[in-house]
Amino acid sequence: MVSIIMGSDSDLPIMEQAAHILEDFGIKYEISVVSAHRTPKRMFDYAENAHLRGVKVIIAGAGGAAHLPGMVASISPLPVIGVPIKSSNSIDGWDSILSILQMPNGIPVATVALNAAKNAGILAVKILACNDPELLEKVAAFRDNLRDLVLDKVNQNPKLENF
Repeated sequence: MVSIIMGSDSDLPIMEQAAHILEDFGIKYEISVVSAHRTPKRMFDYAENAHLRGVKVIIAGAGGAAHLPGMVASISPLPVIGVPIKSSNSIDGWDSILSILQMPNGIPVATVALNAAKNAGILAVKILACNDPELLEKVAAFRDNLRDLVLDKVNQNPKLENF
């Protein structure tokens, strides 16, 4: 199971992109709001116990100061994928990116691009596929489909060379 958390319900439209990817791959997930600043005890309890509930990967999205992914990674033994979110009070998203990306040695957070919860979902699937041959085949088919979409566009546009 994958757990998707975010600092605020205003992040839900972005974070649902990860949920859609997980649904496409048939992976169970949970989704909730866990604020590092407004509900620190909830965040601590969540991070300390997620693995005991069967969670294998955590996707954590946050905007502004964006402490949620890093704080969860400092507490949980699970891999954490951080999604920086361009929020209404952010500095064009850079504060979120740097807050999640610049973790100290020993507390890694895999960080995707700004608002790229879809990529976080794909990365979570790839992590789970390491120990699941059937899921690994689905990931390979997903990759092949992306390739085919590009090649179809090349073949359909006479302005593009196909070599």
